[in-house]
Amino acid sequence: MLKTFLDYVRLETTSDESSESTPSTASQFALAHRVAEDLRACGIVRVVETPECYVYATIPASPGQTQVPPLGFIAHLDTSPEVSGKNVHPRIVEAYDGKPLVLGSSNIVLDPSLCPELAGMIGKTLVTTDGTTLLGGDDKAGVAILVQLARTLAAPDAPSHPELHLAFTPDEEIGRGTVAFDPDLFAAKYAYTVDGSAPDIFECANFNAAAATFSFTGVNTHPGAAKNIMRNAIKMANRVLDSLPVDEAPESTEGREGFFHPLAISGSVAKASLSIIVRDHDAKAFDDRKAFLSTLASRLNKEFGDGSVQLELHDQYRNMEEALQAAPFLKEAALSAIRSVGLQPVVKPIRGGTDGAILSQRGIPCPNLGNGGHLFHSLCEFVCLQEMEQALSIVLQIAQNWHCRFSR
Repeated sequence: MLKTFLDYVRLETTSDESSESTPSTASQFALAHRVAEDLRACGIVRVVETPECYVYATIPASPGQTQVPPLGFIAHLDTSPEVSGKNVHPRIVEAYDGKPLVLGSSNIVLDPSLCPELAGMIGKTLVTTDGTTLLGGDDKAGVAILVQLARTLAAPDAPSHPELHLAFTPDEEIGRGTVAFDPDLFAAKYAYTVDGSAPDIFECANFNAAAATFSFTGVNTHPGAAKNIMRNAIKMANRVLDSLPVDEAPESTEGREGFFHPLAISGSVAKASLSIIVRDHDAKAFDDRKAFLSTLASRLNKEFGDGSVQLELHDQYRNMEEALQAAPFLKEAALSAIRSVGLQPVVKPIRGGTDGAILSQRGIPCPNLGNGGHLFHSLCEFVCLQEMEQALSIVLQIAQNWHCRFSR
């Protein structure tokens, strides 16, 4: 599994939010083809690659489990565009000693005083980079775990299991991982994403998410003769920013607390634009946040003139929590499996979203499991091999005991 992971992270799969194609970058096909080849090499016969860069695989049920509802696992192929994923040079740190780690010849240091997660890594094997790129553990650790799951279950001495369906998706990092997802090819009504961090963490709730784009139309004229004529679009954008609650921002919130987050601003006196994302776990609070922005746009139009401010507001994904209430056995199975490897489960909400959030909304309840990675989307990202192994054991335990959920 470690060799597979190292091979995968060396393939560039950065997604591109500005692209309108699916996948957003052609480079993702290289990993998709490699995953499909690895699955076929271990004896999985039913492997499908789609023109949109999705890979689906079916592992037939063991004798005696053909009547058990199929179960699915999902991981994504792409990496975040926030940090370069090109020319990744993974480095193996065996028996980590608890001291600061200098990443290659870069000035990047993994410092335990700034990264509490390192305290639990003493004596373990870590995989980092040389400090010039991200690693790609999000989610190539999950991809490697699922390929290893397939190898394990394709072996002659494989443990008994139900029919399993694996899916590997592109463009998750830019919120488009399910754009061309085919439920018929996946063919599982219940699933887990393997896209979290530490293996003891189980995530069964996430933000409700929306994207807001303000467009401002001003009136430009010579500033020497601008009285009662000029309307400054930059100042309109600033009025929106000034109206956002100071303590309801990502840097001021945690847990289930929601926020407004300005992402980008550009423009001039005549034209300006402002992009904001809206997040909240609570459905009513989420709707209130969107209503606040709509009211703000209306108020500014009254002040600056009709048509001065336009607001485009659309939902991106919803909290999976409601969908999972109809399938409580998904949580039960995960928590039992986490305990079986000697860990105490930590149930927490995701301060973000996954492919599973959208799939849950579409009728495939899909909570999130850990993959052994840490500090995602950064130059300091690292993966712990022993935690990857625990994550694999958890996935195997869920599969082995899945039939118990339907024999009560």
